[in-house]
Amino acid sequence: MAEMMDRFPGIDDLERRAGRRMPRAAWEYLASGTGDEAAMHRNIDRLREVQLNPQLCKGLLNPDTTTTIFGQTYAAPIGIAPVGLTGLIWPGADPALAAAAREAQIPHTLSTVANSAPETIGPIVGDYGWYQLYPPRDGDMRADMLERVAAAGYRTLVVTADVPAPSRRERQRKAHVRVPPAIGPRLVFDAATHPVWTAALLRHGMPGFETLEKYVDGSSLKKLAGFVGASLGGTLSWDYLREVRETWDGNLVVKGILDPTDARECINVGADAVWVSNHGGRQLEASPASIDCLAPIIDELAGAVPVFFDSGIRSGADVARAIAIGADFVFCGRAFMFSLGALGERGPAHAFEILHDGLVNVMHQTGCSTLLELRDRLVT
Repeated sequence: MAEMMDRFPGIDDLERRAGRRMPRAAWEYLASGTGDEAAMHRNIDRLREVQLNPQLCKGLLNPDTTTTIFGQTYAAPIGIAPVGLTGLIWPGADPALAAAAREAQIPHTLSTVANSAPETIGPIVGDYGWYQLYPPRDGDMRADMLERVAAAGYRTLVVTADVPAPSRRERQRKAHVRVPPAIGPRLVFDAATHPVWTAALLRHGMPGFETLEKYVDGSSLKKLAGFVGASLGGTLSWDYLREVRETWDGNLVVKGILDPTDARECINVGADAVWVSNHGGRQLEASPASIDCLAPIIDELAGAVPVFFDSGIRSGADVARAIAIGADFVFCGRAFMFSLGALGERGPAHAFEILHDGLVNVMHQTGCSTLLELRDRLVT
């Protein structure tokens, strides 16, 4: 692992290598934002402006990053965020991410539109699995899906709230991102010039939407893709969330919240945590940076429930910044997917090491033995 850290000491190093090893359509789907991508870049820029003030002469430190959420202790406040089309971004992604999360003792959040079903990933991830729900419009389908998720061992449900409609992802249109991919000279050339990705695809097979195949008449990727657009999302309301709360016995998290009033209403309908996120800058180009929305929501909730955070995390220092502002847990999507593109199945463990080692280093540099002490180091 030391040699790998010498070659790829940062998430940016993984990103650059992944960009060379992934076909253009897969890369554009992962790396792009929406519109002019201002929100995506704003996430990163605003995070980097958050400053921490060191306190020194603390003697020998042994920083403790363990974090307890919903009664379960994790090795660090770092989790794998849900990502759609994982198996097209990098074939075999879902099992690799789940296995790495279990080994590292951190959460892995499986998306409804990932390419593996909860029945497949649940046994791999064990007690470290969370499940992300894109709300089905059909109530019977939702009830059945939640029964399956619970039977697969998942105890934490993450409902994504910030996709009221598909966004305009212009880079993806230019790259001809399609599900299923359009077979033609462009695709053949892309596959031929990215042999590692193509070999992984041949090894794992063309991915489908395994969670959704049960509900579709025919399991072709084209039919499944059409079903996703017609049957998921677009109808989420507070009443819908109440119905989910009444159905789901486990922990309920609402993801994609930027407004303090919305955060308060999440608690009113029974959510156990709020997840601050602007979807990594993939939904609304005019949205504020997620980090700028974190403190107002924390102030509004005043400790009533845990607050989670994502969008723009590229380093352990970024994790420390979000924790210093008040986040209880931080999630990353692109960082872990870059690691798969760069290093294959070895990647997620290395991405976690980068983030965790960086967090521990910041705690040493700022004189913090515990994560809570980071909040005293925030420069306001």
